[in-house]
Amino acid sequence: MTIQALALLALAQAPTIAEIPFRIGDDAIIVDAKVNGKDVSLMFDTGFAGSFVIGPHISLGKPDGKMGLKDFVGVFEANTIKINTIEFGALRPPVEDMHVVQLPTMDYTQSYGTHVDGIMGLEPLRGYVLEINFEKNKFIVHPDTHDISKLQPDGQKTFLTRMLPVGHNSIELSVRVKTGKQIILALDTGNAFYATTHKDVLESVGLWRSGTQPKFMQQSMVASGAVDSWNIVMEDAQIFGIPVAKSVWNIIDLPASDAQHQGTVGFGFLKHFNVTLDLKRRRVWFDNFSGQVADDPPAEVGLAATYHPREQRMFIVDVTPDSPAERAGIKVGDFLISVGEENLVRSTYRHVSSLLTGKEGTEVQIAVSSGGVLKRLTLKRELLINVGT
Repeated sequence: MTIQALALLALAQAPTIAEIPFRIGDDAIIVDAKVNGKDVSLMFDTGFAGSFVIGPHISLGKPDGKMGLKDFVGVFEANTIKINTIEFGALRPPVEDMHVVQLPTMDYTQSYGTHVDGIMGLEPLRGYVLEINFEKNKFIVHPDTHDISKLQPDGQKTFLTRMLPVGHNSIELSVRVKTGKQIILALDTGNAFYATTHKDVLESVGLWRSGTQPKFMQQSMVASGAVDSWNIVMEDAQIFGIPVAKSVWNIIDLPASDAQHQGTVGFGFLKHFNVTLDLKRRRVWFDNFSGQVADDPPAEVGLAATYHPREQRMFIVDVTPDSPAERAGIKVGDFLISVGEENLVRSTYRHVSSLLTGKEGTEVQIAVSSGGVLKRLTLKRELLINVGT
């Protein structure tokens, strides 16, 4: 029997406490639970070490404290509510000292294309060995006695990675880039991109020349608001010990908020694997069920739109410089009426992006309202991606 077959057999025979189904939203895992007796749907975010982030639209109790939170670019503070019970079907994890973080209501449903009340972090299932099975859309919960460090990876389909001794509130792992230098990136199911880091990090590892202005600047959303970002093609990387010949990363144009936290590897990479997290022994097991480690680079037209509740239309919030959209005269503040055959009344940011994205050189027809004038345009998709300097 091969090493791969032995490893998969060992995982299959591992004792299981529970299986929790999840669904895939727009580049995110969505799981249903009960918190303090209330039904909630949550985006599962391994980049968040806490329990839950839920807005005040769900009444879970009175605030009893405050918690500091950190995203890619800053730190902010929010109220907390004590957790008395958590239920995932029949599974009821212990809740000692757990709290819900209460943030002002955000339109998570608009963000993820399905009903979502908030975010679930690592803490509720931290006491277990947790398999995130993307292949079958479910969590497989094992007891903490299940020791994945004894599994033997084959280095082709299966990989075993050691968590770094930093960031004990997150899963920080090593990434080797083309120059041979290391970047420390967290495993982050809550990041919709393939991977995200910062311009100053690229400069420090010799992948970007200081003072060079990137092309195709766009806006990306983090918890504390919108930030300038751009995309770059990364070649010959070792992501968590897994060889990746070519991938496209999102680069935040601001410095990292923490010297030890240099970014995250997100949904775009992780969706190709069944991922088992053993926080007790600080190991992560990757099973590459899809046979791919990255998708083809996306070609775009260079605009982003989101729903405007007052106008009840899709509002163009970003136009990438030197993109097909900018060259066609589209401006921030215009309204996107349709893409192809689909009329847009109330859609999501990511759904619009998926309609506009396609193979390089293909065309897409759109209708835009600008100053009350309807324009029908045909745009050719391009790779709006920087190459390292």
